[in-house]
Amino acid sequence: MKQFIALLILSLGLLGCQDVKQPEKPENLIGTDKMVDILTEAYLANAARSVDNRSIISKGVKMDSLIYKNFGVDSLQFAKSNAFYASDVNTYMDILKKIEIRLTAMQKRMDSIQDLKEATKDSTDARLLKRKKFAEIEKDSLI
Repeated sequence: MKQFIALLILSLGLLGCQDVKQPEKPENLIGTDKMVDILTEAYLANAARSVDNRSIISKGVKMDSLIYKNFGVDSLQFAKSNAFYASDVNTYMDILKKIEIRLTAMQKRMDSIQDLKEATKDSTDARLLKRKKFAEIEKDSLI
């Protein structure tokens, strides 16, 4: 039984050592900066789908097609370029780090806008409350 298990592990190990071919560099390879732009938009589109996919589907919006059209690439060119960059882990990690930096900056900017809106709303509410109290005091003083 031990020999069978050892033979099985050895054969699986030998079968697992295959020659993995890396994709060739496509003729129309998308540059890394443009790839960062495209992937950033793709991540934002996926986030939008996770928030409200029903309305996106009901309106017939094809998010991926819009992204490709916006950047002047087609899906095959993107797929080949993405496969090429993904085959080199270091390059792909650099691309993902740039995307993370962009998304974090966008989140901070949106948070600051939200904070500004809340502060404006709070100050407006405080002024309205002050006016309301002042109006109530005036009514009481006349009676």
